[in-house]
Amino acid sequence: MTTAEKTTDDIDHVTAIRVLEAESVHIIREVVAELERPVLLFSGGKDSIVLLRLAEKAFRPAPLPFPIMHVDTGHNFSEVIEFRDRRVAPGADNPDGIELIVASVQESIDTGRVAESTDPSGSRNRLQTRTLLDALEKGGFDAAFGGARRDEERARAKERIFSFRDEFGQWDPRAQRPEPWSLYNGRIRRGESVRVFPLSNWTETDIWRYIELENLELPPIYFAGEREVFERDGILLSVSEFSQPRDGEEVTTEWVRYRTVGDLTITGAVRSRATTITEIIAEISESTVSERGETRADDRTSSAAMEDRKREGYF
Repeated sequence: MTTAEKTTDDIDHVTAIRVLEAESVHIIREVVAELERPVLLFSGGKDSIVLLRLAEKAFRPAPLPFPIMHVDTGHNFSEVIEFRDRRVAPGADNPDGIELIVASVQESIDTGRVAESTDPSGSRNRLQTRTLLDALEKGGFDAAFGGARRDEERARAKERIFSFRDEFGQWDPRAQRPEPWSLYNGRIRRGESVRVFPLSNWTETDIWRYIELENLELPPIYFAGEREVFERDGILLSVSEFSQPRDGEEVTTEWVRYRTVGDLTITGAVRSRATTITEIIAEISESTVSERGETRADDRTSSAAMEDRKREGYF
């Protein structure tokens, strides 16, 4: 590829990303205009980092008109929690900081709202649903922004940008509203709510190109480094106080990075030497498996695992 061809290709990518950005900003503004009390779900992962930047762009120079919420399993990567707290703290872009609501799965366990698995290596991932629904009800939120994309998983591919939930927070894929010409109907009845996915039309590569374009900070686990891991069911899990190898599972030190962020007991690493965004983009461009399909054990429990959880009220 010649220098001129590369420059043209770069310009095309930037143009495409800015079109996606404009669409997402439009969706965020529509929600604030139509719904009474939105909240942005923030995991500290790359998609929610991009979503938060888009939300800030939608309303600058005014402060963010809604809080952000982290559903905290208590089994998080320490680097992600450190990044989360730093990102919401007052700074040049946010003089007053960002209002953060932490919905704690541990608190749900302590109050008897959910029961934790007796398996020492058990995941709290599924327990997040009740914690999220309780937090949304407590805060009186009628809309929740999420960073899901259609290219991640089949259940997410069939979900609309405005995803309506009944009074129990449940999703019925057969009762979705049409969205012709990017027109969104935000009318809801008392007790109902809507999950909104402004990144629906983005791909993993788009996310990384936007991160590069906007020079966004990320938790370091997204970049390759030497880490202690062990393999379980074809997934490389991090060695920690919450995830320990079983008999026959060997701990090794390997060059790995994480494509997605979640509960560390079910979020796997990928072998990689990619230490820059350019290298990561090149790496995922050659991948034939989505980040959730490759690294999330919770999506492997059945062919409809994600859809089952979404019907129950999951993100």
